[in-house]
Amino acid sequence: MTIIGIAGGTGSGKTTVVKEIADALPPHYVTVVPLDSYYNDTTEMTEEERHAINFDHPDAFDWRLLAKHISELKSGHAVEQPTYSYLACNRMKETVHVEPKPVLIIEGIMSLIKKNLRDMMDLKIFVDTDPDERLIRIIRRDIIERGRTAEMVMDRYMSVLKPMHEQFIEPTKRYANLIVPQGGENKTGISILKKYIETLVH
Repeated sequence: MTIIGIAGGTGSGKTTVVKEIADALPPHYVTVVPLDSYYNDTTEMTEEERHAINFDHPDAFDWRLLAKHISELKSGHAVEQPTYSYLACNRMKETVHVEPKPVLIIEGIMSLIKKNLRDMMDLKIFVDTDPDERLIRIIRRDIIERGRTAEMVMDRYMSVLKPMHEQFIEPTKRYANLIVPQGGENKTGISILKKYIETLVH
């Protein structure tokens, strides 16, 4: 199994890069494990406490469960991946059955922050995009998918996203084997990346 970690700021184009990699490989060849699915279970919290969670801080994630699931998939065992609701700010009852496949992609803002996860990865990628472009994408996504107003998104960007990006996400760039500038728009960079990954798995 080839394990690839893909990190980068919110709205950087990580999902586009993941899709391009998956499309370049044979069908049913890739398992994607989104870091977003591994936010902590907040069932014991009040609704007010849940809505105060900083989703852009490393403490928001259940790293132990993620590492356990990656190890199990690497050993050839299927896992029940949690699902998370941004509207309820909690895990949902439903899980997703994930089977091990030749390529496993761990995708999320802080995929490269934990050494034990980095040590399992064969390739570490950081998707790097201009902050202005990321902000535009965040505004579009959060208004449409997460029911927020433009003002709420801007406030959150300045008070949470930007400082957390600078403190926790940007520094993980140094762990990457490959940095993809301009995110999903970088067709040449993604094309070279796909060719390299093909050599890893064949």
